[in-house]
Amino acid sequence: MDFQLPYYKGTLPLHVPDQNLAHVLVNKAEQFRADKPEGDVVREALDHPIGTPPLREMVQGKQKVLVITSDHTRSMPSSITMPMLLEEIRRGNPQAEITILIGTGLHRPTTQEELLGRFGQEIVEHEHIVVHDAFAAQDMHYVCELPSGAGLSVNHLAVESDLIVAEGFIEPHFFAGFSGGRKSILPAICSAETVNENHSAKAIASPYATTGVLRGNPIHEDMEFAARKVGLAFILNVAMDAEKHIVAAFAGDCVEAHARGCQFVSDMCGVDKVTSDIVITTNSGYPLDQNLYQSPKGASTAAACAGEDGVIIMGASLCDGVGGTNFEKLMRLGSAQKIKETVEAIPPKESIPEQWCAQIYSKLMLRHPIIIVSQHMAKEEIESLGFMAARDFDEALEKAFAIKGPDASVTVIPDGVSVIVREGKEGE
Repeated sequence: MDFQLPYYKGTLPLHVPDQNLAHVLVNKAEQFRADKPEGDVVREALDHPIGTPPLREMVQGKQKVLVITSDHTRSMPSSITMPMLLEEIRRGNPQAEITILIGTGLHRPTTQEELLGRFGQEIVEHEHIVVHDAFAAQDMHYVCELPSGAGLSVNHLAVESDLIVAEGFIEPHFFAGFSGGRKSILPAICSAETVNENHSAKAIASPYATTGVLRGNPIHEDMEFAARKVGLAFILNVAMDAEKHIVAAFAGDCVEAHARGCQFVSDMCGVDKVTSDIVITTNSGYPLDQNLYQSPKGASTAAACAGEDGVIIMGASLCDGVGGTNFEKLMRLGSAQKIKETVEAIPPKESIPEQWCAQIYSKLMLRHPIIIVSQHMAKEEIESLGFMAARDFDEALEKAFAIKGPDASVTVIPDGVSVIVREGKEGE
């Protein structure tokens, strides 16, 4: 069977012998189509918010309005959503002072070119846009202690605003359960210290810190608490199909609207668990596959379906390299066991940026050989980080057959980021 799997800004081919192909796991987003234009889907959500009055009513009498949005690592359709949010705000209060804050979390700053690509020239030239910097201590304001004991510090603009609004999209997330909603506060606009402790080794090790699970998830619980304490008053979150078109939108209260959206995405993305000798997946193409730091998402989905010592083949362009100084240092410690022991020995209060992805990779690498398919990063570089490497999926599959035998069963998950593998009871 022939496949075209997401890779960078296009696809790469994969050919699996019919006798080896056991399963192909795709979510309902592959077939899901909205019955109306994307703008109409968003407009209907804004006109019928969940748990709040319409935004145009909430903004009345508010002078400083902060609108938080995603950074360059997310495929947020802001060219559609942001103009509608701005129109809604000015419809209710033409005099509002609006600031758009790019929620970078611990990522590098979003560039001017990336802002233009996300919003278009009109918004970039005429709106007040600020890019969050989690490492600028002078820009942070301490709010309170989180349920985990972590300190919550956020960008001062949030504290100084009269109303906080956020846009985002909801998809499965490999340790927060789902993206969207409360993540617009933590990690998006928090200090590095707050993000690090929220992503501590202890929190990541929780069995509830996994894809599709919110209840009992300590990372989610801190995030939701933070959103309430900071005062995230209104969200606009969208769900998208496989072509990144908006198929549903959820507006209103940051908890209620997000929960409704998560249920929709869970229904759309859930697949029943299967087990194979070899599992082939991707990290959803660009922008999520631009570095190795982002790529445990797809690999984690594959691991849920890889049998004992099953081989994982992960396609990721890695066009932006490894993706993080601390992450790279940890990945170069020499062995997966050494990475795991080093990260797990770090107390929550001393958590360092990017340790969580190294922790997750070490867990996967201790159980599975992982072959990275990349045409942007040299094989030697990939192998120096503890992985096997291939230039294309067919070469990777040959290597996997050499490990598991010519009769090995193969499961293909074209987009590992967009699938929730249900194990036992589905996560709530």
